[in-house]
Amino acid sequence: MNQINYAAMSEKDLKQYFLQHREDKTALQAYLDRINEHPRQIITTVDAPDFDAKIQAAIRQQMQQNIG
Repeated sequence: MNQINYAAMSEKDLKQYFLQHREDKTALQAYLDRINEHPRQIITTVDAPDFDAKIQAAIRQQMQQNIG
């Protein structure tokens, strides 16, 4: 059996690999570890007066990043 070098894969490639090899629990763990390395951004709080606007702006920004 070949050893897979998950660390050498890009995040996108690792995600694709896991989606194609869902039985590979090591790949899942490698992907989860990778995405958990990203800092978490707090968009808003539930009691913020402009909660809806902030959520919508964050969704638009994410959509633009995924398109480009």
